[in-house]
Amino acid sequence: MASLEWNAALILDFPVMDAVHEEFVTLLAQVEAAADEQLCALWDELIAHTQQHFDQEDRWMQTTGFATGNCHSQQHKVVLAVLREGAAKGGQGDLATIRHMAAELGPWFSHHAQNMDAALALHMRRSGFDPVTGAVLVPEALPAEPITGCGGACGEAEKMEVVTA
Repeated sequence: MASLEWNAALILDFPVMDAVHEEFVTLLAQVEAAADEQLCALWDELIAHTQQHFDQEDRWMQTTGFATGNCHSQQHKVVLAVLREGAAKGGQGDLATIRHMAAELGPWFSHHAQNMDAALALHMRRSGFDPVTGAVLVPEALPAEPITGCGGACGEAEKMEVVTA
């Protein structure tokens, strides 16, 4: 059984993000169901998808006022590094490590999507961000200082955590 299935709790009301997240969940399920002969190739496909997914979110964050080193982007970097370590282990014949990582990735992703990505989606909706054109239709809704926190600009504590010059 898959560690994560697409469900209403993962829908963030940001269609482009939701579509990419649903693709991730589908790819993860394929990894978890894979025969040994297919596992490494599917894991590599999941890594490639996740790289594109995270790069896209990181670009959105940069466009809408997040600091370069914000913790959401940093978490993306750490997760990708761990996934690549799994690929290296798999390449050495250690398929159990990939299977264990895949089982842990589902709960992690659910938490990440429902917290960090939900806050990002809210932030982008508030600023009128168009993910297709990159336009910000409500620039006055962008933060005055770069966001350094883990979610977005949706709570007072988060708004207070800014980069100072």
